[in-house]
Amino acid sequence: MNFEHTEDRRMLADSLNRFISEQYAFDARDRIAKSQHGFSKEIFQQFAELGVIGALFGEADGGFGGGGFDIAVVFEALGRGLVVEPLLGAVMVGEAISAAGSDAQKEKLGDIINGVTVAAFAHDEADTHYERTRVQTRAERNGDGWVLHGAKAVVPQGEQADLFLVSARTSGAVDDEAGISLFLVPAKTAGLTVRGCPSIDGGRVAELAFDGVKLGADALLGAEGQGHATLERAIGRGVLALCAEALGAMEAAKTATLEYLRTRKQFGILIGSFQALQHRMADLLLEIEQARSAVINAAAAIDGTDRVARERALSAAKFSIGRIGALVAEESIQMHGGIGMTWELPLPHYAKRLVMIDHQLGDEDHHLQRYIALGKESGKELAA
Repeated sequence: MNFEHTEDRRMLADSLNRFISEQYAFDARDRIAKSQHGFSKEIFQQFAELGVIGALFGEADGGFGGGGFDIAVVFEALGRGLVVEPLLGAVMVGEAISAAGSDAQKEKLGDIINGVTVAAFAHDEADTHYERTRVQTRAERNGDGWVLHGAKAVVPQGEQADLFLVSARTSGAVDDEAGISLFLVPAKTAGLTVRGCPSIDGGRVAELAFDGVKLGADALLGAEGQGHATLERAIGRGVLALCAEALGAMEAAKTATLEYLRTRKQFGILIGSFQALQHRMADLLLEIEQARSAVINAAAAIDGTDRVARERALSAAKFSIGRIGALVAEESIQMHGGIGMTWELPLPHYAKRLVMIDHQLGDEDHHLQRYIALGKESGKELAA
């Protein structure tokens, strides 16, 4: 099986990596991540002009990519540069609109691809522990429209978002798969309160509070109470993006550690000549290759028609990324010694990002349990 990228994807990766290395050096990134906005709107617009956002969407939506490997190429490059701009929100919200939106709603995709609209995915709530069917925010009928009550937690770059994709329960119990509806909510809607704070790995996150937020009928995305399948598709794209981003961060941490072992001397001897460190580094390289294989498998499966196979590949990749990401973070810092703990060095920032990626859209334990559950589901289908 040929795992080489197409020429177009290689060109995209080369241009994106070059742009990030020239315009997004660590010092610049650190300033952006700690800024009041939490990201640079100018850089985000430049990503759009380079076609980076367009690569995340298919031709039918106004893009020129949209496949699993297109997402993987883009986010691996973003991971290498520790990019904090809100491309994850773009791919997740865009996927939901593409899958379930009306013609009028799909017109919003053009502004997302052009970088004019910053889109944010607002699904997580307090105490849900990654369970995607647990939705307490409620939407009630109000004439032809809707009224939202509830709250969403840890929305990346929520303060600067122009448009939110919000999940809300329109029927059923709090954990039911049926009864979840999706809504497109403009950021300036009356009754919506956004409260932001810095995130531990750079950038900013926000809490959303919906206090009688009134929406028109055109805010409903897809059919009432049937948003779970669309939600699953959007989260699947997000999981793949995060796994690829983590892979890029691992590669950067690996390169930095190898360089350190080749140049740092102890008692006049290069520490890279110590056999114990060579063995640890060799093990790390093998683990990173395992992570790359998991990302390739997920990218290949995400466009398939077999839902169980797709979701198992995504959960397997997220589980692998969580485990290997923590290992890369720990080993890289330990092999650097004390300097690996200093914030002036990029390495600990990669380590923080790898740890936090594990906690986005389901951690290692969650996806292991999900992988097992999906396997049982597949077994029942075969038995039937």
